[in-house]
Amino acid sequence: QGVGTWIPSSPFGRESGGRPPACWISMAKKEGSNKSVLDLERYLNQPVKVKYSGGREVKGILKGHDAVANLVLDDVQEYLRDPEDPYKVSDETRNLGLVVARGTSVMLICPVDGTEEIANPFAGA
Repeated sequence: QGVGTWIPSSPFGRESGGRPPACWISMAKKEGSNKSVLDLERYLNQPVKVKYSGGREVKGILKGHDAVANLVLDDVQEYLRDPEDPYKVSDETRNLGLVVARGTSVMLICPVDGTEEIANPFAGA
């Protein structure tokens, strides 16, 4: 099938040559730009805390990112887990240095500055 030939199964019909209207293509280009839902630009070169899908938690300086939340972190410290309770993170850390985090495994990105940990009000209920 050459360019501009009619494709019988196309929903766009014979008059358009089986192609979507030009306005749809231009809209798709605008919507399909590399713009991310997350506004991570404001956190560049600032400390962030990252939680992964496997439960690991790290803290480091955000050096770069892309539209799918792949992250580049520097001076990274991983928070180790309590050996007796694997769901609890201990205060013990280990240095990892420079880390590239794959966006599919990132569950939470939180700036360190301006946040504080509070007690769970529902833990005693």
